[in-house]
Amino acid sequence: MVEDLTRFGPDPAILAWARAARVMAVRALSTTDQPLRAGGTWAVGLDLLPNAPDGSVDGVPLPWARFGLRSVALHRAQLSTIHPGYPRPSPEESPAAQAFRRNRDAAHLDGILAVGPDRRRMVKEPHGYILGICLTEADPGASPLVVWPGSVAILRAALAAALAGHPPERWSEVDVTEAYQAARAEVFRTCPRVEVPMRPGEAVLLHRLVLHGVAPWAEGARAAPEGRITAYFRPVLDRVANWLRLDL
Repeated sequence: MVEDLTRFGPDPAILAWARAARVMAVRALSTTDQPLRAGGTWAVGLDLLPNAPDGSVDGVPLPWARFGLRSVALHRAQLSTIHPGYPRPSPEESPAAQAFRRNRDAAHLDGILAVGPDRRRMVKEPHGYILGICLTEADPGASPLVVWPGSVAILRAALAAALAGHPPERWSEVDVTEAYQAARAEVFRTCPRVEVPMRPGEAVLLHRLVLHGVAPWAEGARAAPEGRITAYFRPVLDRVANWLRLDL
């Protein structure tokens, strides 16, 4: 069972993978047509790393054993890239959304997506876990990952209650907006906010139900010329019901 947050490294096997992945990541980011967000300071990089299904890059294996994970067929990793000045205002976000990104680290739960013109929240991508591997050097203040340990239990209870009156096979269609927002507010009140800076050779494994986000770029913080790049693997479970199970 994955804890809320588990850190790994520095580790030579993780570093070898990160060095190989960085070369491929920089090339992929330089040729993608995916738009920058947050006023040009964030490249989302969905499915952008051309890794093999076993996670290897350019023949360098993903060190599954280091993470205590069972090898599964993986998607192409997300290359989340943050640049100095994050977050800046952008026309695609409302002032309220920009303030939440700036003041609350855009805290969110992966898998819950905004659906329709009213952006109602539904569980559309029930990930098994979130594995983040650092690819570039960056100062601790260069928009590190932010995590709220203790949030898993709060979010699981709130979402289970919101979904309880519906058949499990329909859970991905249930509007959980109010339950999710109330649980997130409770997390802010009761759980510590922890910044998780990383360097190449380090990685983090997040529970699929942990609240997390990205801190604003601190004044004077520096990173590699291509920005702070983190490769994320988020394999999807077959059912939303499994997403809420205690033993996964």
